[in-house]
Amino acid sequence: MTPSTRALTVAVGPAAAAPSGEGAPDLVLDLGPSHPSTHGGLRLRLALDGDRITACEPEVGFLHRGAEKLFEARDYRQVVMLVNRHDWLSAFANELGVVLAVERMLGIEVPPRAVWLRTVLAELNRVLHHLLFLGTYPPEIGEAPRWVLPEREALLGLMEELTGGRMHFMFNRVGGVKEELPAGWLHGVGTAVAGLRAALPRLREPLAEPLFEQRTRGVGVLTREAALDHGVSGPVARASGLDLDLRRDEPYLGYAELDVAVPIRTGGDAWSRFAVLVEEVAVSLDLVEQGVDRLRSLPPGPLGVRLPKIVKAPEGATYAWTESPGGLNGYYLVSHGEKTPWRLKLRSPGFNNASALPALLRGATVADLVPVLGSLFFVVGDIDK
Repeated sequence: MTPSTRALTVAVGPAAAAPSGEGAPDLVLDLGPSHPSTHGGLRLRLALDGDRITACEPEVGFLHRGAEKLFEARDYRQVVMLVNRHDWLSAFANELGVVLAVERMLGIEVPPRAVWLRTVLAELNRVLHHLLFLGTYPPEIGEAPRWVLPEREALLGLMEELTGGRMHFMFNRVGGVKEELPAGWLHGVGTAVAGLRAALPRLREPLAEPLFEQRTRGVGVLTREAALDHGVSGPVARASGLDLDLRRDEPYLGYAELDVAVPIRTGGDAWSRFAVLVEEVAVSLDLVEQGVDRLRSLPPGPLGVRLPKIVKAPEGATYAWTESPGGLNGYYLVSHGEKTPWRLKLRSPGFNNASALPALLRGATVADLVPVLGSLFFVVGDIDK
């Protein structure tokens, strides 16, 4: 999922411009933007003194498709479809913020069953996101792979059964969710959660492995102050001691009625970021079980509010934010009373998290590059939008 040093192209000598603000380096290396092991186009320009990185300049925008301008030419139902694509590992979470913002402007009270189903799906999406990085990160730094694909596949099968999609779920609707649960679906969730609980020790194994510790302990340290300065959020920030999680601090959906534990580490290094990700999977499994129990206890009822064929948000503005798997997702919605947003500004966590790369890589070695990049757990489309 992350670039490897095999992709480095080398520019040497006076023709090689150093990253801005730096003197003449011994060597300038270009990492990317095209490489088969990246899920997107990210270019890093590295100034080196020997094998020590003295400066890093990320160049983003290779995947930019003007999502925010596209939002302005689509109605709210179409916006939900578009917004789940910038971070393809957090599709449900991306949809959620848009519908929450529109529902707030319309003054809609979503039926309880839809609220709790959204809560369960948001946490399942978080588990899917984290499992992919937990499974792919150790092999990238030389560890034996910890196979989590069968457990992740079980969850994907449940999401496909419910939503019809394995990546872009398109299950949220303004006022609720798409449709009723298939028969036996909640039982299937319980079985999948039990299987994942059994796999948690396997996910924790790398943390005690000597090679893993050697490659990640004290590597890519992001201090709490630097995390605040760069607007870093999510698991990366919590690994640096930043105790912030909107599910607990500004609860939405059903989180106010749940016991949301927030794993915090203070090391700020790649090891701490991986540890937080593992702990968050365990927390999400707890929340899924609590949410399923609430769904089972609710009487039959609607999963959505009947709306007119054309949804028009009233004139005004609102800001909604959610705790997506990668960090804070913010949605600033401005409406002129039309069926399309006048402006929908998307604040995605990937851009801010990746902006910390120059601080993380300054002073690191080239060998540290892959452990640092992989431990930021970003999707390049989320950086570019």
